[in-house]
Amino acid sequence: QVQLVESGGGLVQAGGSLRLSCAGSGSIFTFNSMGWYRQAPGSQRELVAAITSGGSPNYADSVKGRFTISRGDAKNTVYLQMNTLKPEDTGVYYCKAQRSVMNYWGKGTLVTVSS
Repeated sequence: QVQLVESGGGLVQAGGSLRLSCAGSGSIFTFNSMGWYRQAPGSQRELVAAITSGGSPNYADSVKGRFTISRGDAKNTVYLQMNTLKPEDTGVYYCKAQRSVMNYWGKGTLVTVSS
């Protein structure tokens, strides 16, 4: 059974930084892509950043230049370095992994940015 476990969320002041980690287990295959989504209270879940197995990243316009997504040396791990955080970055951040037609989600980690 595939599981994704996120870590690294927390409370930070505006302008600060956080690094999120996601570790996948239960798959003998490398995921085609992994990414981060976030959901603010009262809002829909939205893509923050994603990266292919080949290392090609994709970012939401709102985080370009501030966030960096990367894949770890260990198989099926992904990180999100978040710098210059803003209050509007607050939300639950979910890790997503995709292989073929299957999508997998973690349970999320809360990021709160205070002004």
